[in-house]
Amino acid sequence: MSVPTQLRGAVEALLFVSDEPVSAARMARVLDTSEAEVQNALEGIAEEYSEQDRGFQLREVAGGWRLFTHPAYHERIDEYVLSWDTRRLSQAALEALAVVAYHQPVTRQGINAVRGVNSEGVLSSLVDKGLVRDVGRDKNQGNAILYGTTRTFLEKFGLRDLSELPPLEEFAPDPDTERSIRERLNALDGSSFADELSAEEDARTGDADDETDERSAGEADEDADETG
Repeated sequence: MSVPTQLRGAVEALLFVSDEPVSAARMARVLDTSEAEVQNALEGIAEEYSEQDRGFQLREVAGGWRLFTHPAYHERIDEYVLSWDTRRLSQAALEALAVVAYHQPVTRQGINAVRGVNSEGVLSSLVDKGLVRDVGRDKNQGNAILYGTTRTFLEKFGLRDLSELPPLEEFAPDPDTERSIRERLNALDGSSFADELSAEEDARTGDADDETDERSAGEADEDADETG
């Protein structure tokens, strides 16, 4: 796709100095041209970079366009600078972030319920990193804070919007694995053990009652003999 040289230069210059995704509409206002022309230019530049296998890419993320380094060179870049990518999220943070991404808006209690552990610390960390934010209050749960993902989240994970999140079905276990998990959970379930304890307790109680009845009957016979 051919892009006019002057428009190409202006678009690339804006992308170069921007520290966040820039929409075609915003560029059009700055460049005093139509949004359609800018959109065509962006798509043409992105296609050209891809065809030439350049060391950087132009991608549409989080409602705008931004330059990214080519994934093939990320290892080299990590060796050169301490980038955001090297500040790895912990497993707990990734779990909490996934819950927020797929269930938003969601309260901290909701996140805890899904993960099965307290998520206050990791949630605070995700807010500090700008990946999660306060999006409102849940009046049905004592005005608890509702959390959702941010534009930074979309940008860092290379998503245009939340519709590009991979379907949860992709992460579902196969039938054999699911059956194995259920069997392990059942083995750990204390309900059967509790039932056994209850049955044993009933048996002991029944035996004790029988012994009491036998003693009472014996004492009654003795009283009758003494009276006779």
